[in-house]
Amino acid sequence: MMGQVVKLDKTTGVAAAEAVHPNAANDASIPTPRPRRSLAWTPARIGVYAFLMIAALFFLLPLYVMLVTSVKPMEEIRLGTLFALPQHFTLEPWTQAWSSACTGLECNGIRGGFWNSVAIVVPSTILSIAIGAVNGYALSFWRPRGAGFLFAILMMGAFIPVQVMIYPLVRVLASVNLFSSLPGIIIIHTIFGMPVMTLLFRNYYAALPLELFKAARIDGGGFWRIFLQLMVPMSTPVIVVAVIMQVTGIWNDFLLGLVFAGSEHLPMTVQLNNIINTTTGERLYNVNMAATILTSVVPLALYFISGRWFVRGIASGAVKG
Repeated sequence: MMGQVVKLDKTTGVAAAEAVHPNAANDASIPTPRPRRSLAWTPARIGVYAFLMIAALFFLLPLYVMLVTSVKPMEEIRLGTLFALPQHFTLEPWTQAWSSACTGLECNGIRGGFWNSVAIVVPSTILSIAIGAVNGYALSFWRPRGAGFLFAILMMGAFIPVQVMIYPLVRVLASVNLFSSLPGIIIIHTIFGMPVMTLLFRNYYAALPLELFKAARIDGGGFWRIFLQLMVPMSTPVIVVAVIMQVTGIWNDFLLGLVFAGSEHLPMTVQLNNIINTTTGERLYNVNMAATILTSVVPLALYFISGRWFVRGIASGAVKG
């Protein structure tokens, strides 16, 4: 049975009857209905969706052309059907781009550049993040003498164009016998990544409660103990952001790898340029497209796998300050 409760409307002064469940007073688990949000197709909503669809089409159309071209034989490509699906699907261009495409005088494909890029990216990312985290931690909590001046110098280094510093770095590395070597290109990427990483970690640590640091100091924690046991475990979001930034930046680099890596350690981007610009008769567009997609696989996979962590790291204060 449903009961009725008479309530007086304060605005109109009119009494109104309201149906009440007999166990409503004793049953607090009955959910209160919420008003539904209107899903009307207003002009603003239609405009937003139209813009998103056009933007998605703008960015996905080149990727579609690259994919379908990379699995077509050259006979179909010569017909000029750029957007048509392949009639004779083949993975031969991918095999050729990976293992037998010519990158100048050698025809070993792009796989050598892939492993060179891995050998460059892994240590460069680890070193730049480690040094940047220590610098950011020191500049956030310990504030040594001259910390402001040091931080200003690091920030200036983040905005100096790379091209301005190439010749001095060539002379410096040549004087210590590190020019055109794997350690040399790793040092270069570490140096250029350190200012941005310092800024990233410094802003993240500055947003943390100062009481945590003071409590650790009262408990007898020193510089490295607080950093390794307290700060590093709390730095997962910003570390993910830093890894994505460094891996994509170093992997996509062309100029520094071309100048400092040497002929034996050329990264994948330089090898891709050599494949596209090396022609022995007919230009193989399907092989070029396959090589381009292979070069971009690592950054794309990184963004797809850890994209939500990237957003979470930014939202947790990685770029505040």
